[in-house]
Amino acid sequence: MDDMIYWIWLSILDLRPIEKIKLLEIFKTPINIYNLKLKELKQLTNYKELVEILSNNLKIIEAKEIYKYCLENNIKLIKSTDTRYPKKLKMIYDYPILIYGIGDITLLNSTYIASIVGTRKCSKYGKYITDRFSYLLAQKGYTIVSGMAKGIDTCAHMGALKATGKTIAVLGSGIDYIYPIENKKLYLDIVNYNGLIISEYPPKMRPVPYYFPMRNRIISGISDKVLVTEAGLKSGSIITANFALEQGKNVYAIPGNITNINSVGTNELLKDGAILVTSIDDIIN
Repeated sequence: MDDMIYWIWLSILDLRPIEKIKLLEIFKTPINIYNLKLKELKQLTNYKELVEILSNNLKIIEAKEIYKYCLENNIKLIKSTDTRYPKKLKMIYDYPILIYGIGDITLLNSTYIASIVGTRKCSKYGKYITDRFSYLLAQKGYTIVSGMAKGIDTCAHMGALKATGKTIAVLGSGIDYIYPIENKKLYLDIVNYNGLIISEYPPKMRPVPYYFPMRNRIISGISDKVLVTEAGLKSGSIITANFALEQGKNVYAIPGNITNINSVGTNELLKDGAILVTSIDDIIN
């Protein structure tokens, strides 16, 4: 059986990313984990739970189907031991052990990567600023990362494409499950114009609320810098900024109108020490 099937199998088990990483640290490969005996599992503190999870034979069948589908649809599989795996992402404590990709996977290790994130319910000003900063940074050779959501994320990707630059969309759904559906053209443009779509979730996987904050750790994890252009106080982009701070990344924010609810998040980030941005020089320098 192909080694990649076992990587898919381990990645789809009902375990947290850090638990999968720990298993790999102890037992080295997914096939070793698959072939574990009960006495070997007993050395682990949560072995009873693991026995139940690892003994689910339906998961290996599912993994074989996913692998076949990926081969048939030109979906790339990048395991965490692969040299193509993003080096920056490998440095976070709960990195995904497997990434699905469609497009130019060399972008994962671009020299300069900036993520641009913000609210879905953005203002005209937020759209303009995001488009402008993305365009200019892409012109300067930055690969622009965002989450392909409505609003700011969409503007970030489109700004990079307008500059004939590079962009990576990190999905909170399966690699070929386009969400929101109105971004189908954007999805196809990213793929067709040498960009990249990635996800830690297998094909056809519908998004659920939990996936989006998990997705955000990847957005910040593969980036050098995180720019929040417009965000409410409880925006998902604030979660991304917090992940970035935990990961030791620089966080940048555009100051906003204090009467605008969509600027509360960015203004709070600035109060908490984010770098104030009024031009791309503030980011590049």
